[in-house]
Amino acid sequence: MMSFALTQDQVRARTKTVTRRFGWYFLKPGDLVLPVEKAMGLKKGEKAKPLCGPIRIVSTRAEMLCDIDDADVVREGFPEMRPHEFVDMLSSHYRDPALSYATVNRIEFEYT
Repeated sequence: MMSFALTQDQVRARTKTVTRRFGWYFLKPGDLVLPVEKAMGLKKGEKAKPLCGPIRIVSTRAEMLCDIDDADVVREGFPEMRPHEFVDMLSSHYRDPALSYATVNRIEFEYT
């Protein structure tokens, strides 16, 4: 299970085909992952809610967050944003202004 708490609408609409994660380096092309609303912090008895069927991993690669380009911002599900706005949004979410130079795992996937 992979949480898409910030991009639930984009996954439901199937407009998101790339995600950036701190970790998940064990994924390989062909792996199937279940996208869920939230995977951690569930209350006792609460279950993860799938957003759709499994997604298939197409590719992964390590890159700096600030290397994101316009095309990947769209693939992330934010066509209205510029790359620096996307980076600022994530930096704000994680409360880390230095995040733009962090290495992330760029994960491309397709819907099954």
